[in-house]
Amino acid sequence: METLLPKLRFPKFKVNWKEDIFRDLVKINQGLQIQISERYLTQVKDSHFYITNEFLKEGSDKKYFIKNPTQNVLCDYDDILMTRTGNTGMVVTNVKGAFHNNFFKIDYPKTIDKGFLYYFLTTVKTQNIIKSLAGTSTIPDLNHTDFYKINFTYPSIEEQTKIANFLSSVDEKLNLLKEKKSLLEDYKKGIMQKIFNQEIRFKDDNGNDFEKWQEKSLGEIGTFQTSSIDKLSRNEEEEVFLVNYMNVYRHENINNYSKANLQIVTAKDSQITSCNLKRGDILFTPSSETPDDIGHSVVIFEDLENCVYSYHLMRFRPNIEIDILYSHYFCNNAKVLGQISRLATGSTRFTISVKSFSSIIIDLPSLKEQRKIANFFSAIDEKIELVSSQIQDTQEYKKGLLQQLFV
Repeated sequence: METLLPKLRFPKFKVNWKEDIFRDLVKINQGLQIQISERYLTQVKDSHFYITNEFLKEGSDKKYFIKNPTQNVLCDYDDILMTRTGNTGMVVTNVKGAFHNNFFKIDYPKTIDKGFLYYFLTTVKTQNIIKSLAGTSTIPDLNHTDFYKINFTYPSIEEQTKIANFLSSVDEKLNLLKEKKSLLEDYKKGIMQKIFNQEIRFKDDNGNDFEKWQEKSLGEIGTFQTSSIDKLSRNEEEEVFLVNYMNVYRHENINNYSKANLQIVTAKDSQITSCNLKRGDILFTPSSETPDDIGHSVVIFEDLENCVYSYHLMRFRPNIEIDILYSHYFCNNAKVLGQISRLATGSTRFTISVKSFSSIIIDLPSLKEQRKIANFFSAIDEKIELVSSQIQDTQEYKKGLLQQLFV
């Protein structure tokens, strides 16, 4: 008889684990498909919350309600749902309502702890099995027969509960960290709006007011430059590092160390001269599928040797002294981004021209106040980064636990 024991186990438990297939333990049924025209956006009499894939999207606030669903498509907080098609294998619990046809509801016996089953379904090993069974078609689909084939290895109910409670405590820590990060981000967003609207002003080191902010267009304080450099390599040209659209869209830190990760292409001498990157330059994304998605930016913090930017980007080079850290923040405030969005033109893809970019108005404080503002936001960003690092570490810790606490 095969020994079924996890790598990591609580001390008091010694008995070998059992193994069954899901067919012998659980029962599943899938939900109900309701046309959008028959859904309600607010709760009405005799209606139930309709659990769809939209509910699973992070940050989504769209809710649907449906009237008079049958009993077999209703779930309660103790039930476990799992997506069976599309993004197959996503596990949901602690939700009440009527579930969509894209979900299975998994009914389990009293010998199985809900939390243990939930975490078992989310392990890498089980997820890989689910995805393999769902197939590799354009829309993966897990059927009842294949789900029932999955092997389920489990200990006594007491040990199941112990494992589930421990993992739940890790999840609670994760949720608290995510909430903390969200609160910090909301605080930064709100305080940034107040500072750039001058509702809040800093004092100088002597407690006196700084001088009045100056209203300037970007064209007055610098120049915009497009590029003609593509991703091709030609024998008669010089090799260069190329900053692409996605490097800026993802807000990557681009410096002489990280440029080794950039794409290597070739460019003419004239292109290398006109499209070089120096300390204080700001790269913008001037196009996107929606106006609100234009204007992602990256500030260059040091002269970049043998490095240029692609024709999908636009470079702004200030001709006055601007605190380099402040540049990062004034480019990302709602006032500037709102102007970029309004000035964008197009139908299927929106762009903003050099002329329009140059016309964008900013309120520019003195250099000393710029530094005060930049240092203030930088301190908030450091706190956000610290919490992000803690979230990542806790997620890795949980991933390791899932691998070792289950067989």
